[in-house]
Amino acid sequence: MIRTLQKVAMLALLTSPVNALADTSVLFIGNSFTYGYGSASRFYRADTVTDLNNEGIGGVPALFKSFTDQAGLDYDVYLETRGGSNIDFHLQNKLGVIGRRPWDQVVMHGYSTLDASDPGNPDGLVTSTAAMTDFLRSKNPDVDVYLTATWSRADQIYPAESPWSGKPIEQMALDVRAGYDLAAAAPGVVAVNPVGEAWTRAMELGIADPNPYDGIEPDKINLWTWDHYHASTYGYYLEALVVFGNLTGRDPRSLGENECSGYELGMSRHEVRMLQQAAFEQLENEGRVVADPLELPAAVNPERCISGR
Repeated sequence: MIRTLQKVAMLALLTSPVNALADTSVLFIGNSFTYGYGSASRFYRADTVTDLNNEGIGGVPALFKSFTDQAGLDYDVYLETRGGSNIDFHLQNKLGVIGRRPWDQVVMHGYSTLDASDPGNPDGLVTSTAAMTDFLRSKNPDVDVYLTATWSRADQIYPAESPWSGKPIEQMALDVRAGYDLAAAAPGVVAVNPVGEAWTRAMELGIADPNPYDGIEPDKINLWTWDHYHASTYGYYLEALVVFGNLTGRDPRSLGENECSGYELGMSRHEVRMLQQAAFEQLENEGRVVADPLELPAAVNPERCISGR
């Protein structure tokens, strides 16, 4: 009886009206860096996406969904997340959920230091990525897999005796990216989402403060949340912009400074514009997007944003 009820509940999730008959299905597989720990984005617009673990998460997937809706794109967005996990956790525990349908696109990442017990070592990431892509391709040989290379953790750089202690803020992001580039050799991987390097660009552009331990400079934002480890709402917003541009090929700046989610999450037009610029510059540098003329939507107002859900 319990097993039957579980099957019915899962069927309801996978066939919910919110996610019916879209052009493209995308699944996010990750941990707290996907579900938005430490920020207002964690449960943001959770009703617009399907959480396969039924935990009410919105997070980066919901931000991505908001961007695609505003861009006039039709996406079914799903997520399967577990805090503190690497890809191998999902392989060992979640294939029954992940394998319930073939996916058009999958976005996934592992632990923030590549290996929790051996920071900087990409071997486990490479192995688990290959195994997961094999599984995903068994369900849909044409699935496009995107790997998200995450950001430099301030708590791994500025405190003494941390793995990246004393190194420039950008170095951890570069080391993480190098690990994901190795993992991207797996069949089915289309590209890496260069989130960590987009964070670095936001610092170089002067919108983001590079060191939260010495205070945040006036007119700058903090990409990290209170623990200097996870992202703030700004950091997750930038992550979602990079994923949006990389998966769709759209210039993130085409969303405009009046973009709804930035407004709903309390960001200024200047902050929205500069975060879009950071995402664009990193993606353009990698040949993933080309500059498109800005097509600004109508000025932000609550009615327009709500009606666009």
